Amino acid sequence: MKTRQAQEIAAMVSGQLLGDDRAVGPDVVLDSRLATPGALFIAIIGERVDGHDYAAAAAARGAAAALVSRPVDAPLAQILVDDVPAALSQFARTIAAQARDAGMKTLAMTGSSGKTSTKDMLAQILEPLGRTVSPRGSFNSKLGLPVTVTSVDESTRFLVAEMGATKIGHIAWLCTIAPPSIAAVLNVGHAHLGEFGSQDNIAQAKGEIVEALPADGWAVLNADDPLVAAMATRTSAQLAWFSATTRPPSGADFWVGAADVWSDELDRARFKLVGHTPAGDLDEPVSLRTLGLHQVANACAAAALAICAGATPRQVADGLNQAEARSAWRMEPRLLGDGTLLLNDAYNANPDSVAAAIDSLQRLAKARPGTRCVAVLGDMLELGDAAPAAHEAIGRQAAEAGAVVIGVGDFADRIVAGARLAGGEGHALNQANVADWLGSESFGVLLVKGSRGVGLESIVNQLVAARGEETL
Repeated sequence: MKTRQAQEIAAMVSGQLLGDDRAVGPDVVLDSRLATPGALFIAIIGERVDGHDYAAAAAARGAAAALVSRPVDAPLAQILVDDVPAALSQFARTIAAQARDAGMKTLAMTGSSGKTSTKDMLAQILEPLGRTVSPRGSFNSKLGLPVTVTSVDESTRFLVAEMGATKIGHIAWLCTIAPPSIAAVLNVGHAHLGEFGSQDNIAQAKGEIVEALPADGWAVLNADDPLVAAMATRTSAQLAWFSATTRPPSGADFWVGAADVWSDELDRARFKLVGHTPAGDLDEPVSLRTLGLHQVANACAAAALAICAGATPRQVADGLNQAEARSAWRMEPRLLGDGTLLLNDAYNANPDSVAAAIDSLQRLAKARPGTRCVAVLGDMLELGDAAPAAHEAIGRQAAEAGAVVIGVGDFADRIVAGARLAGGEGHALNQANVADWLGSESFGVLLVKGSRGVGLESIVNQLVAARGEETL
């Protein structure tokens, strides 16, 4: 945000200023460890931690003010409100409205998987066109989205907003904070199946993003996903379609697709971006720097979103060709000192993203004849009653892809059972024992994949510490 006086912020959130009126900004932080000089610290009361207890630590790092629901003993200005999350949302809502009045466009996206990769690509396409604000990591929640919005100022031309949901109504509410003028639904998969109960309910929730669009906005929909394609009837906005193939909906005036798709030795996609758009026909070569053929659909979605925002086909292709992976632990390649190629995909997991990662693992192994591959698979959280069968299925998929399967977590036995049903080798291990077990074996390619709550990045850290790392 632009630097503001504490009293101005208090007025924006209907709060009471305790202490002196001082300059605050530009950073807004939820974690006291991330506080910078002048920052506004947001004191959130969580299930395990009360942010009010860390206000003094934030002040020690230079924070100028804190948004609180009770006074704290800390040397900073305090903005007292009844409900801190609600006040943060109101603050972000006002900032976004002011920026829209100054000409900012908001490009929002949702989907069961691919949101973070797509928003990273989109941001890198748009940045040469004007100041662009996009989330750090996966800031897509009721707290993460407002914090992202607070980075907007009067010079911001584009806001890229990633929106997640665990209940119907979540995305509709997020759209009140950052109303989109352009929005995409990437896919409807199985993430959060435990909360929603069915894919139809997931589709109902995801479609809220296109319902929030104005009539002169753009809804960017996945032509390859029937549940997403059906959302065309839920919006009055103009329609733009994307596909990982060359099969747009019949009669589509605006579509983006991919032709001649293949991947190199690191499973980085190469293809021709094709289609028909208001900016002209597409026929541009693209070489992605991120791993996995599943990134082709993400790239086509980013391309369609950027063109809706005014980018030319050449600007889109240049952006995609130069885009780097900005968010850690998502198909992140690491070359260990013994020559093993390690894929760190430990940030999150659901049945669809695990299947995509296993596909990449299989292609990478084929590019290294004579070597074995291993898949370390942790729990996929929030699947509800579908969890046992889903974990068995990913074990089977990994074994069918030729991997030795290591199951970690509460569903390790089900993962291994799936691998053995497919005739493969599987082992259920405690997380602390995985690195030791791998140390006694030789593998060419190693995938580490699990939900964030499982913490499989510790296995990656142990392997790098034990074997060293080379430049890839």
